[in-house]
Amino acid sequence: MKAVDEAVVAINGLTARWAEQAEQAEQTGRGTVFSAAGVWPLLAFLADGASGAARAQLAEAVGLSAERAARAAHDCLVALGGLRGVDAALGLWSSRKVKVREEWTAGLPPHTHRKLTGWRRSDRKALDAWAAERTGGRIQHMPVELSRDAMLVLASALALETQWIRPFNTDLARPGSGPWQGRELAGLSRTTALLDRVGVADTPAGQVTDLTVVGTNGMDVHLLLGEEQMTAGQVLKAGVNILAGRHRLVPGSQLPRGEAGPGVHVAEVRTPYPERPKLYASTVAFDIVAEHDLMAHADLFGLGSASVRSAGHFPRISDSPLAIGSARQSVTAAFTDKGFKAAVVTAVEVAAGSARFPEKKYVKTEVYATFHRPFGFLAVHRASRLVLAAGWVTKPSPYLEVKDAW
Repeated sequence: MKAVDEAVVAINGLTARWAEQAEQAEQTGRGTVFSAAGVWPLLAFLADGASGAARAQLAEAVGLSAERAARAAHDCLVALGGLRGVDAALGLWSSRKVKVREEWTAGLPPHTHRKLTGWRRSDRKALDAWAAERTGGRIQHMPVELSRDAMLVLASALALETQWIRPFNTDLARPGSGPWQGRELAGLSRTTALLDRVGVADTPAGQVTDLTVVGTNGMDVHLLLGEEQMTAGQVLKAGVNILAGRHRLVPGSQLPRGEAGPGVHVAEVRTPYPERPKLYASTVAFDIVAEHDLMAHADLFGLGSASVRSAGHFPRISDSPLAIGSARQSVTAAFTDKGFKAAVVTAVEVAAGSARFPEKKYVKTEVYATFHRPFGFLAVHRASRLVLAAGWVTKPSPYLEVKDAW
């Protein structure tokens, strides 16, 4: 479907722009994971319901006109829910104080709309239960403030899982240099005759190595290693551009001898008998949990004008003046010898907007990081090239926990 194809391009574009924010946060040792596929449908539906500057900014962030955004978001959610290993859901909760236009809710997936009771404890319990149910328990809480003047909560949930066609071997990894030097880590290794599972691309920022780990249900995870001077944002953005064919990837079978790219060495070895070529791949297991305050980068998500509380910005959603109160995302991702799992819940709280409320300012800094050799990952639907989740690994699982991470 055309709408789905447009959504894939738009979501991957937002992934690349979000990744660039990581350049501001390489001073800590914490890893992170984020999902543009989780936030994009919410922005699209909000763009459909907005007016004025808020509508224009949301449409720019979405990458489609506001008139086409809702249809693309609807079709994208349906397509995501139809993928093997992927569960996608949308939820809308509205206060009894606000009447939501049926013309707007008609564009949402069926059975989406529910009511808030007005009792914070009861509503919080219901929202948390929805998040836990939609992510198989990996995310227990809805990432929303649920303030007293909350009029709407619009949320998406995304859960994905794949198992490797061939599991990794588990072993002890003890780096000889860098910040992990001397630590005993959960190492993962495998050997294959398929040299082209790895490739190296030249990008404007430097070389990037892309190792593809193939899943059983049409989902792959791309591990990305850049040159030492490259930032985290540059490496992840390069990974998205490699997927789109904007950077040529030289496959392993065509790489030159010697140091052929970041973390890649090619050698010719004499053997007494004919043998097939081999690729020795090694990495580390990881389990990452991250929280993102989307309002810390309001302009990236088109939420700047829509968060000004001195006016209403969503007349196509309700006659009541509405403004964005908060927007957050909770994400988990685990990479083990057996496969990959990720879960995402994104929630936008829409509050009352009027002259009685002062404009809120969000100054919290969102932090991203990478380790001594930038190590990013993209979880990708193979056929469409849609990036479902992206992230960084800086704290691999300790060796003794590798069996328990899956």
